Amino acid sequence: MATQAHVTIYHNPRCTKSRQTLQLLRRRGIEPAVVEYLNEAPDEQQLRSLLKKLRMRPMDLIRRKEKQFTDLGLEKKQNDDTALIRAMAKNPILIERPIVIKGTKAALGRPPENVLEIL
Repeated sequence: MATQAHVTIYHNPRCTKSRQTLQLLRRRGIEPAVVEYLNEAPDEQQLRSLLKKLRMRPMDLIRRKEKQFTDLGLEKKQNDDTALIRAMAKNPILIERPIVIKGTKAALGRPPENVLEIL
């Protein structure tokens, strides 16, 4: 395989979009490092780095339909980036997925084809 920049996917094997994105990468000959983020949750610093690469604010990366979003009262903290990042680090189910990273860029695989922009 040709030398290429390292590709990582933050993956949830139970998520259809995540599985589709991983399959898309593999069809293109890319075998990414797979981080099952529900088991290996990113810490606050890693989340800040991901958000910067994605060019997103925390509210753009949070899953609003998850029970924890309501249970933690996060609808009242939509403009509190620190609180949202802390909540995602402690409750990784809140993180939208999949996220694909290549170098200094990242993309959210919703839809999976979004990741093609950074490859």
